[in-house]
Amino acid sequence: MPSKNSPMTKAQLAAAEAKRDLAAELLESVRQMKAGQTRVVNSAVAEARRKTGLSQSQFAALMGVSVRTLQGWEQGRKQPSGAARTLLAIASTNPKAVLAVASK
Repeated sequence: MPSKNSPMTKAQLAAAEAKRDLAAELLESVRQMKAGQTRVVNSAVAEARRKTGLSQSQFAALMGVSVRTLQGWEQGRKQPSGAARTLLAIASTNPKAVLAVASK
């Protein structure tokens, strides 16, 4: 297995995916939802994106990051860098300005 800081190889990723029981994971998710064990994350990042009216993939492209990175920010698993934080603050307070600059 790779260290925490090194990415998995394609073979390692394929092996890990082959071991997953997606049906069991889905059933467990449904059980958790029924039991009220879900959580809604209202993050400033997601709110900034919503204000622009863009999808995750569109907003990620505007920010110059992957959709997965954007999702990490929105879910609170990752923190945006300084420059990204600044752009997010602008998007939150003036989404039209961000969209205008992005369309050029």
